[in-house]
Amino acid sequence: MKKQKKFVKQHKKQKGQEEQWNRKQGIYEKYIKRPLDFLCALFAIVLLSPVMLVISVLVLIKLGSPILFTQERPGLHGKVFKLYKFRSMSEKKDKNGKLLPDEQRLGSFGKTLRATSLDELPELFNILKGDMSIVGPRPLLVKYLPYYTDKEQHRHDVRPGLTGISQISGRNNLPWKERLQLDINYVTKITFWNDISIFLKTIKKVISKQDVAIGSELKIKDLDIERGSNGN
Repeated sequence: MKKQKKFVKQHKKQKGQEEQWNRKQGIYEKYIKRPLDFLCALFAIVLLSPVMLVISVLVLIKLGSPILFTQERPGLHGKVFKLYKFRSMSEKKDKNGKLLPDEQRLGSFGKTLRATSLDELPELFNILKGDMSIVGPRPLLVKYLPYYTDKEQHRHDVRPGLTGISQISGRNNLPWKERLQLDINYVTKITFWNDISIFLKTIKKVISKQDVAIGSELKIKDLDIERGSNGN
């Protein structure tokens, strides 16, 4: 938490000091994007409520309670919020009472939820609350905050998204440097038509299940491990 607070202070300070970073908000981003996010999320929740109810029951039957998985993630300006997802892993523990590795707790039901992105549906409530946007850089782990470059920290100049440019450009196995650069490219110029394009391409990716890597299929290391081992 101390690292997160330090990051927020540094982020705000750098925002006013960096000469090379000159990002201007357009009319869409400044006045339309947030209200549109709210209305679309509200509509989606009403429309998909039967689906979310069925998933909730299935999670309860197959995995038990709680139904939701919550985790702290950094949002706008690095401020931490609580992310909601449908739980996809069991709570199986070893003889010492410690949780088993993720791969052993992720069954076929959980893999299906993740492959279809149905586990992400509760994030619609994060959008309603103002924690997230429909399109934006994906909210990554809090522990990654100290490992971003100054430039990469600007991914937190905007609300994180339910989907984003990296989700249509390789998803889970996109190399970190490339993924974070795509986020910066997105943040540099946010437009309505770009958001629409990303959203439609996301639907296509989800339906076709392209570039989905789950559990042992993941090839990249966590950002803190990758950059920590490199001395960054």
